[in-house]
Amino acid sequence: MSRLDFEKPIGKLEDKINELKSFNSEEKANLNPEIKKLEEKLGKLKKQVYGDLSPWQRIQIARHSDRPYTLDYIRLILNNFIELHGDRLFSDDPALIAGLATIDGQKVMVMGHQKGRDVKENIMRHFGCAHPEGYRKAMRLMHFAEKFNLPIVIFIDTPGAYPGIGAEERGQAQAIASNLKDMAQIKVPIIAVVIGEGGSGGALGIGVADKVLILQHAYYSVISPEGCASILWRNSVRAPDAAKALRIMGEDLVEFGIVDEIIPEPLGGAHRDPEAIATDVKKIILKHLKKMQEIPDSKLLDSRYERFRKMGEFQETQPSSK
Repeated sequence: MSRLDFEKPIGKLEDKINELKSFNSEEKANLNPEIKKLEEKLGKLKKQVYGDLSPWQRIQIARHSDRPYTLDYIRLILNNFIELHGDRLFSDDPALIAGLATIDGQKVMVMGHQKGRDVKENIMRHFGCAHPEGYRKAMRLMHFAEKFNLPIVIFIDTPGAYPGIGAEERGQAQAIASNLKDMAQIKVPIIAVVIGEGGSGGALGIGVADKVLILQHAYYSVISPEGCASILWRNSVRAPDAAKALRIMGEDLVEFGIVDEIIPEPLGGAHRDPEAIATDVKKIILKHLKKMQEIPDSKLLDSRYERFRKMGEFQETQPSSK
């Protein structure tokens, strides 16, 4: 497992413990007391490091290459997944996958951004950045779900929509805008979970949901910290400052009414225990699905519309004349 810069002291201690365990097993030496002391020290160090993470460090965890992606969550919490392809206009987009599945016997339409594990797969999946055909495929299958009364479960994890010339030529902005309009009118429950990066319109293009959940170290933002720093300070090196100023982590997003609930991650991030985080995600999805399926369609649509209309509302107060 790769380690981030601020995790290096933890990594050194973990390596030392593994080395002692290996020696203890091979040489049949009694090093258990020393190993126990180091494990206690490791536990304290983890709580210290992970208990005081900056927004930028949490973003690094959100981007970790070992973090569970959409297909991992589908494998861990859904059954009978059948992937569906194509937008019926241009092609299929491997950066945004979708299909039919069941969760605890409940039939659902599931979709989400998918990154790659290595350079070859990342190139094939456009680093999780969807093209217009990806958003049109998503919308086609949301209408399919509406027709057959299937709830929709969405996993968001993208730096943003694909910025290439071809994507722009095929109507990237129009595809995302159409999704925003159409998703507001889909007459089935929609749950979106931000599992890693929630970048700009690329995330919002499949993010107009009745409930938006976010993992503890995931972020949801109109722009990346690097992009913000390049605009404000003409220097992307100041991305950590931008990450703090943007207030794009779960606690702030709940306060602003942009997301509804934060899903805690295992100590060190979701990649430390994918099975545990998947179990928690499944439990929370089922909880919200059960509640939303009891709400009439008209009330569900009104609530979804109002949810997004009130984002960004603020009041200006005049300074006192005294």
